[in-house]
Amino acid sequence: MTMKFALLSENFRIALRSISANLLRTILTVLIIGIGITALVGILTAIDALKASIGSEFSRMGANTFTIQNRGMHIHMGDNHNRIDYRYISFREAQRFKKEFNFPAVVSVSVSGTWTATLKYKSNKTNPNIPVIGIDELYITTSGYNIAQGRNFTEQEIQLNRNVAIIGSELKKNLFNNNENPLDKVVNIGNGKYRVIGVLEEKGTSMGGRGDKLCFLPLTNLRQNFSRPDMSYRISVMLTDSKFFDFAIGEAEGLFRIIRKLRKSDENNFEIIKSDSLVSMMMDNIKYVTGAAIIIGLITLIGAAIGLMNIMLVSVSERTREIGTRKAMGANSKVILWQFLFESIIIGQFGGILGIVLGIMAGNVVSSFTEGPFVVPWLWIVSGILLCIAVGLASGIIPAVRASKLDPIDALRYE
Repeated sequence: MTMKFALLSENFRIALRSISANLLRTILTVLIIGIGITALVGILTAIDALKASIGSEFSRMGANTFTIQNRGMHIHMGDNHNRIDYRYISFREAQRFKKEFNFPAVVSVSVSGTWTATLKYKSNKTNPNIPVIGIDELYITTSGYNIAQGRNFTEQEIQLNRNVAIIGSELKKNLFNNNENPLDKVVNIGNGKYRVIGVLEEKGTSMGGRGDKLCFLPLTNLRQNFSRPDMSYRISVMLTDSKFFDFAIGEAEGLFRIIRKLRKSDENNFEIIKSDSLVSMMMDNIKYVTGAAIIIGLITLIGAAIGLMNIMLVSVSERTREIGTRKAMGANSKVILWQFLFESIIIGQFGGILGIVLGIMAGNVVSSFTEGPFVVPWLWIVSGILLCIAVGLASGIIPAVRASKLDPIDALRYE
């Protein structure tokens, strides 16, 4: 055992000396492998950060939330005995559901007024791309938003159609200079003037949305000032106890079918969307991106392995006399084989370490643009190390076998 360890240790030292003697070649080979690992680990790190960001975003809403909305169509299908009427959810239907849904839950109603509003305050104004949404006093709770400054709408303000507004944190920065307090300031929204009573807590752009550029108005006020024929209301339900989630969805579906006056033979002309189903759908889509990234990274690593093998074959040719000398001094084929395998694996590991470090940095830089969390992908780090060992073995085995089979007399007479 001691003899074997001494031989392996000696081979390891010889491999390191050979690598340092051909430094330029080693650096180029390490870079080839490092770029392959960087591409693989970088993409997968960015994807892991995106997954963490999505999970964090939807966890704010909780797994006990669902939404009732129309199915985006306004047509009649089928005969009178079996019809599907994809019509918009009216204000009266939404309010009736909110009143009659007798379940331990918080129910809110909202509606989109416009996605192209411009907000003005004195000489400052936003771009004409601000979403204006009408909400009731419970929407902030069911949607996962928080008030960072000021307060929420009161039930009285909703009923009395007050001209008050809650704005996103980005709108506060755009409209109010020098950290001016936006509360109780009057801003122009469309053709109306509104007093700002609250500022939303910053959410960032991790979901690719405009959470910090939103403007909320009282539901009744928006109906009056941003009314349009195709206005469809959304009903958000957040349960107080998630263990009754499926039962609550069944109750909500049954009640809303009654409100929509559907018969037993009619299909639902609305849809119920669970918050966790959105997460599942997005994660499923990300799986395909992950698979594509792995394939691209493996193709790059195959190219790196071919490059490393070529360099090791050149190394065997250049060191034929050295191999002959070692064999003449008593080194057997197995010792020579391990020497060149060690060289290949060490070069592969140098490239792997470089690629893992660069990949983690690149992946987290990309995720920072979506304000995702910093991720250390331990699975991909271990996978990268194992892949580099595999690359080193695969690309070194042929040159190592070739070197080990050289005849010592022919090797000594080489050149």
